[in-house]
Amino acid sequence: MTSDITLFVNPTAGRGRGAQAARPALDALRDAGFSVRTVLGHDAADALRRVREAVADGTGALVAVGGDGMVSLALRVVAGTSVPLGIIAAGTGNDFARTLGLPVRDPAAAARVTAGILKDTGGRTVDLGRVTGGDGGAAATGPGGEARWYGTVLASGFDSRVNDRGNRMRVLAGRFKYDLAILAELAAFRPVPYRLTLDDGRVVEVDATLVAVGNGTSYGGGMRICADARTDDGLLDVTVVGDCDRTTLIKVFPRVYKGTHLDHPKVTTYRTRSLALDAPDTTGYADGEPLGPLPLAVECVPGALRVLAPETPSPPR
Repeated sequence: MTSDITLFVNPTAGRGRGAQAARPALDALRDAGFSVRTVLGHDAADALRRVREAVADGTGALVAVGGDGMVSLALRVVAGTSVPLGIIAAGTGNDFARTLGLPVRDPAAAARVTAGILKDTGGRTVDLGRVTGGDGGAAATGPGGEARWYGTVLASGFDSRVNDRGNRMRVLAGRFKYDLAILAELAAFRPVPYRLTLDDGRVVEVDATLVAVGNGTSYGGGMRICADARTDDGLLDVTVVGDCDRTTLIKVFPRVYKGTHLDHPKVTTYRTRSLALDAPDTTGYADGEPLGPLPLAVECVPGALRVLAPETPSPPR
């Protein structure tokens, strides 16, 4: 294990919490004996170039400071490699950190966990979702045409419209921002016709409020839309909320935070290794970042990421 690691910082994450988190995280990592190079994420393209250089130079780990959006950028560099990813969760939602059992909004504690695991086991492997345009094109790809990776949930339909509205809001943060965005989107609520093609060839055509494809359990700061998803089973959990009226949606919505919505008669779930997802006039989001319009092709890639997170017992199914 090399003692040289890279701290990847988004100073604007969580309305400035990224910048505040960087110093205690840096101090804790250095106190643990690591030599730390810091890369700032002021400009995504330049930051990615610098991080790729650090990985190519043999950095011992990439540690992302920020929210799920920052993790999404980091995944573009380390997914499919042997370089482990550490997460100092200092963003708005922090859902990947929650899923992995990491401290949230406690940068010193998160850095100590990161350092301890890096010295001890070097991390564990988890699955990731990988997305391309449904026609094999570039709809969901990044610069250079590479596929997009995600760790939490791919959202489409009502939830992606909520995500879009929530990203435009600057007054609130976290769960309350998304609660308010949901209420605002209800005024224009309309189910849309979806077509899902699962890995066994089954085709599901349904008018749905939303379809969420989970590698992890939650999005939006703790909304457990795919509550039974695991990051170590080689499968995606698909949650389909069917054609329901506003009153039903309002009643079901609070149950999402505990994951108890999955037994509602309007909710159907599937597990699949891959999925073709299509619906008109619908945008996909993953890890809170826009992917582009459907159709999208999604697959689970087992063990695609080495992550500096504690071993956690798999929940029963």
